[in-house]
Amino acid sequence: MKNPFTRERIERLISHFHFNLNKRNIDITLVLAIVAVTLLGFVVLSSATLTYGNKPYLIKQGIATVIGAAFAFSLMVVDYRIWKTYYPFLYIFSIILLVATLLFGHGDTTWGSKSWLTVGPVNFQPAEFVKIFLVICLAAYLDTHGHKLNEPKELIKTLAFAGFPVGLILLQPDFGTAMVFLFFIAIMLFFSDLDWKYIFGALGAVLLSLPFLYARLDDYQKDRILDFMKPDANKSGSGYQAYEGRIAIGDGRLFGRGLYKGPQTQFNFVPTKETDFIYPVLVEELGFLGGSLLIVLYGLIFYRLISLSKIAKDKMGELMILGFLGILFIHVWENIGMTLGLMPVTGIPLPFISYGGTFQLVNFAMIGLCLSVRYHRTSRLSHGILPNYWERFTDRIAEIQQEQLHKERSRRSR
Repeated sequence: MKNPFTRERIERLISHFHFNLNKRNIDITLVLAIVAVTLLGFVVLSSATLTYGNKPYLIKQGIATVIGAAFAFSLMVVDYRIWKTYYPFLYIFSIILLVATLLFGHGDTTWGSKSWLTVGPVNFQPAEFVKIFLVICLAAYLDTHGHKLNEPKELIKTLAFAGFPVGLILLQPDFGTAMVFLFFIAIMLFFSDLDWKYIFGALGAVLLSLPFLYARLDDYQKDRILDFMKPDANKSGSGYQAYEGRIAIGDGRLFGRGLYKGPQTQFNFVPTKETDFIYPVLVEELGFLGGSLLIVLYGLIFYRLISLSKIAKDKMGELMILGFLGILFIHVWENIGMTLGLMPVTGIPLPFISYGGTFQLVNFAMIGLCLSVRYHRTSRLSHGILPNYWERFTDRIAEIQQEQLHKERSRRSR
């Protein structure tokens, strides 16, 4: 029987981990910005859920945050390039999750789309995790095949690879999440040096398909677009949510009404104030300055992610960061934009601020993977990169084996 504890096998198993917590290997500015936004999120969430009894909300969000932070650290210390080997399995798993959601999911009667899946006591949105999986898979795929991307045959294969999960999400139907997918896919293809003729062709196809897409929308989705175009046309009906959100934002003025003192928030005039419309809560109670502070922090996060993408040592790392940046940016732009009347209302939450366990986990996981690109930019994906204490560990294992072998030989010689 072969010994499973040889030095070579142990090194091979843990060669994808790199434990060197030197601050030069970690983007401290990005980490501090994430911490600041998350803490601000807890402050705003405590006010948004005060009339509901905020303790259960804060506990659940706190648990998701702690697990998410641990998850982010784990993903950071694991070399991101390991996913280049396993991305086909990750892609298949993503498809299985989305198909299972179509077959066994729920939420269509409450939220208008079958987006939720329940496994035992856990209730989650598979599409949120598939966001991460598809960014990883597409980055790995483009790293391998991107040099042929402008060949028509390869481009069709790439679009099919990226578009199939989006099609499954549209069948739920969840157009808001599908929009997020299409945005980050477009970002990743653009930075893979896609020819401009294909970019303009895609834009033309989108414009030509708008009437068809509009005809496919449900009535409530059409109402949201009409409310966006004519904000004051139906203030007591389908436009009520956006209207009350704008009132809350205007009521905050420069310094805000004060924490827990916003009338629109505390008298429950703003619907879904703990999730999609949490930004009006922040501005009403902390004012224009509070809302601006959050936008500045998001800008700092985006800036650091762009900087990380520039120092990535391979195309996979660069595209992975840009994909996650695309996800975070479209969430921030759409969420804040719809509360200000700049975008139609969709069910897209605000990263690190809105209430939601699955969403919080996904946000931290994305940051962990981005940090991994910098953390491993000077390491090689090989079998000889173990830190000294791992070498001491494997040496000790070898010593124990020798001692056991010596004892066994002594016993037999008697």
